[in-house]
Amino acid sequence: MADITPVDYIWKNGEMVPWAEANTHVLSHSLHYGSGVFEGIRCYQDPDSKKSYVFRLRDHMERLHRSCKMVLIDLPYTVDELCDATVELIRKNNLPACYIRPIVYRGYGVMGVDPTGAPADVAIAVWPWDSYLGADALENGVAVGVSSWRQRSNNAIPPAIKATASYMNSILAKLEAKSHGYAEAIMLNEAGLVCEGTGENLFVVRDGILSTPPLSDGLLEGITRDTVLCLADDLEIPSVEESLTRSDLYIADEVFMTGSAAELTPIGSVDGRVVGKPGDITRALQERFFDLVYGRIEEYADWLIEI
Repeated sequence: MADITPVDYIWKNGEMVPWAEANTHVLSHSLHYGSGVFEGIRCYQDPDSKKSYVFRLRDHMERLHRSCKMVLIDLPYTVDELCDATVELIRKNNLPACYIRPIVYRGYGVMGVDPTGAPADVAIAVWPWDSYLGADALENGVAVGVSSWRQRSNNAIPPAIKATASYMNSILAKLEAKSHGYAEAIMLNEAGLVCEGTGENLFVVRDGILSTPPLSDGLLEGITRDTVLCLADDLEIPSVEESLTRSDLYIADEVFMTGSAAELTPIGSVDGRVVGKPGDITRALQERFFDLVYGRIEEYADWLIEI
């Protein structure tokens, strides 16, 4: 996990604000009650052509709007306005590649569990960010452990909401995993079925078939997850959404995680059970994924915005 590298500007409430001046009052409602929603997005630069693209920006901003709708925050900017602001911000900071963090939160004005009257603050930050789980994670995979912390149910902070409050659960699982020597945690749901990582969706491969838990098992509707399912179809890799148990992780031929931050990260072991080096299907999907985000696959051009 890399530290944040400051850049020149953050977009906040419709204005470009110098990085050091993008402040929030300590009595902002969301700071005390976790009532914010956010997204994680990446801008990629093709190492060959040097062209830069934001990946599935509109899809992320549409999900941000859906999250706001579910938590009853009136988001005062349209999807188009948020997309335009993001592109302008990346250009103003002169970043050929970066991580993008839009966030909507209830600001200063009221206190107490009832947020009525709290203003909606909207910010977009960008900064350079390489591999989420370490320099060699994409190449060699990482060790993970199944957490004792369970993922919340569909009726307790619904997983369809990418909410700041949800990530307290992820923090607890991540810290537990680190204390056990793992790079990442896998959380089960309350029924004991495989759910997701602390910020990633999960895939397993067994006997040539790609499997991932269904959304009904309590996981975020991941945009990278959807991308991988599309790419599997391109490559004629059989795929299925099905409930998975902890044992399915132990006996899988390949396991990997997906997410805007994690991209497509292989898993080398689960609870000390060796999965092994990234397999053929993981490698094929990784290669196809990076060809896509680097702008090398024409049929996915609509998913990219050139900077």
